[in-house]
Amino acid sequence: MKTVGIVGANGYTGSELVRLLAFHPNVSLRFLYSRSNSGTKISDLYPDLATVCEMVLTDKPEEVDILFLCLPHKESQNWLTQNPVKDSTLVIDLGNDFRLDGNFGNRNFIYGLPEINKKQLSGAKSIANPGCFATAIQLALLPLAQKGLLNEVYTTGITGSTGAGQSLQATTHFTWRNDNISAYKTLTHQHVDEILQQLVSFNTNEISLNFVPWRGDFARGIFTSSTVKTDLELSDIEQLFKDFYADEPFVKVSEKAIDLKQVVNTNRCVIQIEKSGNVAVIHSAIDNLLKGASGQAVQNMNIAMGWEENSGLNLKPMAF
Repeated sequence: MKTVGIVGANGYTGSELVRLLAFHPNVSLRFLYSRSNSGTKISDLYPDLATVCEMVLTDKPEEVDILFLCLPHKESQNWLTQNPVKDSTLVIDLGNDFRLDGNFGNRNFIYGLPEINKKQLSGAKSIANPGCFATAIQLALLPLAQKGLLNEVYTTGITGSTGAGQSLQATTHFTWRNDNISAYKTLTHQHVDEILQQLVSFNTNEISLNFVPWRGDFARGIFTSSTVKTDLELSDIEQLFKDFYADEPFVKVSEKAIDLKQVVNTNRCVIQIEKSGNVAVIHSAIDNLLKGASGQAVQNMNIAMGWEENSGLNLKPMAF
């Protein structure tokens, strides 16, 4: 059994990690770190964890084999500077500190999208977990990028309120979100650079990504639709995607219409492709807290440690 610590366990992604790791066959939770809630039981913050985990949050980290950082963006570097960890510790950062530049001291963080970096992740000691929108959009475009078929891409995506984190904001109030929808960070979302950095390493042409994200009136999940021009037949595109993801346990290409309820509470990504004339639309859906964050972090841990990739991640979607 490997020991695990979670920094920022009081947030949504941290609490989801607790839920997943409490049942993982190869790890045991050693500490749950939180400055703001030190001394509080995690199950008092999240009643859904009652009987699952009754650990008390602490502001004193311990030495562990595996460390998850679930801190607000740009805080992981500061925490690691103030709380040095041994080189043998596997560090998985769920923030965006190391996605574009993985160099930090003696560590070189590997970009943790398993569907393209599985070999590099095997045995890794530093992993930068991808962003949620970045995961959904990349998985929808990577098979086309590999063939050099991307040029101008137009993507829309809608996300649940948990994507904004636990801290209450004007746009996460129930009274504002309920029966409401709005666009935000149009063409300027922080995940665009992250997405392009990965896609251009595959694609031979210059790629322009025009991304419009939307706030949805639901708690969790991401649904994206990416529009591209291509002369390939629909059946050829579908086969291209099926071949690309043939050995990936958490990506499914569907010939039927997809929806969020197929993926919520799972580490899955489902993809569907539609085409009219020379325009194709690739739909993708994930749970932003699982495949878009905590579930993918556990998937990366499994790969890095040489365990079964789906260990602790055999989850059923909330279909109704």
